[in-house]
Amino acid sequence: MSDDAAREALARAQTALVAALVAGEEAPRGFDRERLRIQEAGLISKRRRTVARLRPDLAALLGDGFAGEFDAYARGRPKPQGGSHADARDFAERLRAAGRLPEESSTAPASEPGPAPRRWSLFGRRR
Repeated sequence: MSDDAAREALARAQTALVAALVAGEEAPRGFDRERLRIQEAGLISKRRRTVARLRPDLAALLGDGFAGEFDAYARGRPKPQGGSHADARDFAERLRAAGRLPEESSTAPASEPGPAPRRWSLFGRRR
């Protein structure tokens, strides 16, 4: 196989793997479906925590149902262009369209957090 063909094959495999992890596509041949499902759940959990941080009003409004609602929204749906702020906005819009969110809450701006302070020492990260 030529270098170009090998690169193309690798790119196709990587694309299939990412699609399985973030877009609900079928697991590529040779990958453990259960491990991919666990990784997908971890990625969704990370997105959920970020959206809860950006939109605490949504987390408070939904209470214990926030995780389930967000997971249903995110499963099979990659993070939109625009990153976490767009994800929070799209999630709020989905809730509003389903009648789960008062009109004024759907337009609440996601906070724009500043950069986190760095706390590094010469020997590693401080706790």
